[in-house]
Amino acid sequence: TATVRHARTHGQADGMSAMSNMPKVTNKQPAPMQITAEQILREARERQEDEPYTAPAQKVMDPEELAVYRMKERKQYEDRLRMNRNAMGAWIKYAAFEEAQRDFERARSVYERAIDVDHRNSALWLKYAEMEMRNRHINAARNVWDRAVTLMPRMDQFWFKYIYMEEMLGNVAGARALFDRWTEWEPEDHAWTSFVRLELRANQPDRARAVFQRYVACHNLPRAWVKWAKFEEKQGQTANSRAVFEAAMQEMDERDHGEAFFLAFAQFEERAKEAERARAIYKYALEALPRSQALDLHKKYVQFEKQHGDRRGIENVVVTRKRFAYEEAVKADPHTYDVWFDYARLEESAIEAEADYHRVRDVYERAVANVPPAADKRLWRRYIYLWLKYALFEELTALDAERAAAVLAEARRVVPHEHFTFAKLWVHAAHLEVRQKRLDAARKLLGQAIGRCPKDKLFKEYVQLELQLGDVERCRKLYGRYLEWSPSNCAAWAAYADLEASLGEASRSRAIFELAVGQEQLDMPESLWKAYLDFEIGASEWDKARALYRRLLARTRHVKVWLSFATMEVEAGGEGEGEAARERAAAVYAEAEASFRESGQKDERVLVLEAWRDMLARGGSEAALASVEAKMPKRVKKRRPVLGEEGEAAGWEEYYDYIFAEEEAAAPSLKILDMARKWKKQKVEGDS
Repeated sequence: TATVRHARTHGQADGMSAMSNMPKVTNKQPAPMQITAEQILREARERQEDEPYTAPAQKVMDPEELAVYRMKERKQYEDRLRMNRNAMGAWIKYAAFEEAQRDFERARSVYERAIDVDHRNSALWLKYAEMEMRNRHINAARNVWDRAVTLMPRMDQFWFKYIYMEEMLGNVAGARALFDRWTEWEPEDHAWTSFVRLELRANQPDRARAVFQRYVACHNLPRAWVKWAKFEEKQGQTANSRAVFEAAMQEMDERDHGEAFFLAFAQFEERAKEAERARAIYKYALEALPRSQALDLHKKYVQFEKQHGDRRGIENVVVTRKRFAYEEAVKADPHTYDVWFDYARLEESAIEAEADYHRVRDVYERAVANVPPAADKRLWRRYIYLWLKYALFEELTALDAERAAAVLAEARRVVPHEHFTFAKLWVHAAHLEVRQKRLDAARKLLGQAIGRCPKDKLFKEYVQLELQLGDVERCRKLYGRYLEWSPSNCAAWAAYADLEASLGEASRSRAIFELAVGQEQLDMPESLWKAYLDFEIGASEWDKARALYRRLLARTRHVKVWLSFATMEVEAGGEGEGEAARERAAAVYAEAEASFRESGQKDERVLVLEAWRDMLARGGSEAALASVEAKMPKRVKKRRPVLGEEGEAAGWEEYYDYIFAEEEAAAPSLKILDMARKWKKQKVEGDS
């Protein structure tokens, strides 16, 4: 007691001395940088090393501790299984624990209890049998495997592991007996092939051949027969392999005679150096199988012919197969004209002599016989090209121009011209007559076309033809008929005027333009006026161009007209007239700006002012530029309500508006808003 008291006193003395030796805090002012408790905890957490917790190792020192440890673990497993009897993972861990304790009777007892709970669990049987195998309990493992394959004969893994164990033990007869048991259940292909490999490893090819016989009897399919034939080929029995293929042809149903089987048969004969046999098989297969099911077979046949045949034979094979495919396609739908195009192209590429022309003509005749079922131009567009291709073939390949003309004439007869026509038919026929130096026939064809079924393209092609021939009077007559037929066609008026201008007939061209702009209805009047203005500007007739602009402005006040007018005034100034031209252009801009100000068109007014400012910036005076700058509006963002289809409110939308100087003077509230905006901007800048 005295010793304890002395130690305690000594410890207190040491503590007091330690406290007395601690440095005293002289400055109790707060530190400039404060650290919170949260910061300290966060740093401690970051500096903490992520080491997983490991339970301390438990060391068993004597048999009593071992017994206690085993009892504790078993109690835990039993409690866990009592709570959830169907937890197979717990059963397996329990059995593994007993195995680790080398108590195999208890481990078997655990597995048996688990099997009583779920005897269809494959993982349980695998673990049970592997435990017996791992500990060299061969008979016990056989017992487990036998029970497993008896209960679940469709579980292939059980059979494979059971057979593998027997084979590793050198019990080939037992493994063979197991395969016999398994094949009674008619398993899939891998079971039979494994059986064959077992017999081969045992050096029993006759037994393997017997297995194959049972295999094809069970699965009378091409893959089984092909495997058997390959087996015989590997054994060096070429005759037996051929006999297998021939037997397969007789035993299998015709529906099972597929591409893969014929391909394997032909390749076998090819490897056996029997090229004629292989060619016969390929031909038979291509005739027996439809095109869609023999694509790969055909490719292999082409490769075979490249290796063992001549070039002509290869090409004939390719053309024949393609011809067969096209025949099937046109038989399915004869109105698929794209297929007819490909078919005709194939026949044209296969021409070797003049005697082959009949094949191409036959295809074209059959194709054009499939007239579209309705008088709808959309259905006839592709059909007409068949006739054109036919005519081109006769003219360029067969060199028979008369037959080509007859083809085009028949095409014109077939087309229902009372509903629609195709200008390309007439134009192509006329060009054919021109190439044959029959100009009168070409003119007659085009004249008949524009008299029977006039079209813009027909008139344009006829005029182009006469221009190439140099007959201007005919061109003028054609333009006259063209404009009588379509007086509202601005492109025709402009083309007629351009023709006269190209001939140096300015007065004629101006008269044509005057007639054109005087028409009551025009399809594209803006293009016509532009062509007229370009004509006058190109001729440097500035006064006439100004008058023409004034006439156009009397019809329309569009902003593009004003801008074009001002640009013309700038371009009209020659050497030494730059300032005068800019003054005239400024007058146009001022007039346009006043016009849009009166009409309230703000966007157009802004475009005019911007163009005016750009012109002055390039060469005007500073005073004029400043006056235009003063007229420029302010761009502000506003909101306006959006109405739905039935007039109901559908929200608000933002848009940009322009406020001009006169509007700002008329609305004092805008000045107040502007001052408020400036004040807010100054306040934000002062705060920053």
